[in-house]
Amino acid sequence: MMNFDSTSKMNKEAMDSMLTTMSAMTKGFQQMAAEATEYSKKSYEDSAAVVEKLVSAKSLDKAIEIQTDYAKTSYETFVSQATKMSELYADLAKEAYKPFEAAAAKTAA
Repeated sequence: MMNFDSTSKMNKEAMDSMLTTMSAMTKGFQQMAAEATEYSKKSYEDSAAVVEKLVSAKSLDKAIEIQTDYAKTSYETFVSQATKMSELYADLAKEAYKPFEAAAAKTAA
């Protein structure tokens, strides 16, 4: 009977850890999806604004200046977003592993 109780307790702890991990992963993926959606929307809006500026440009030099500024800004925004997304992935991995960290510590002790 004692062995059944300990096995049952271990199974419950494993299930709790799994559910906590799934919850953290769901929350992380939702946050990443929201970030990606926001970035895509802003990128589209910025592109549309540049097209309007290019259409209204009075000279080729002005059009090249607009395009150069847009390329620079787009690159900086992309790098910033990529950094933010990589941080979100790292945070997700840390949060998903936390429940198993305690179990691993118990096993090692």
